[in-house]
Amino acid sequence: MQHQAHTLVRTFFALSDPTRRGILERLAGGPATIGELAEPFGLTLNGVKKHVGILEEVELVMTTKIGRSRQCRLGLAELQDVTRWVDSYRRALERRLEGFGDYVESRTAGDG
Repeated sequence: MQHQAHTLVRTFFALSDPTRRGILERLAGGPATIGELAEPFGLTLNGVKKHVGILEEVELVMTTKIGRSRQCRLGLAELQDVTRWVDSYRRALERRLEGFGDYVESRTAGDG
């Protein structure tokens, strides 16, 4: 459980930044070099390398050195821990909303 919690923290941290999410969206369309990723964000190569490094740590991105450039592609992370956490939170929220709906219905039925 401790490992899962640590993985969740690192993954949510990686996904919390809009630039890193943008990098993932770009890579969903196919591989790109660090330079190609930097261009639309107006970032330096070192800035993009830092973002890519954070995404690599949680296996959302994989890089390969090809000649003098570094090719990036989506990683192999399955995000199962994140999916399980989101699903359990959603189920808990739905139960609370159902209880609130039942409460509102019982109060409304008593008025009529």
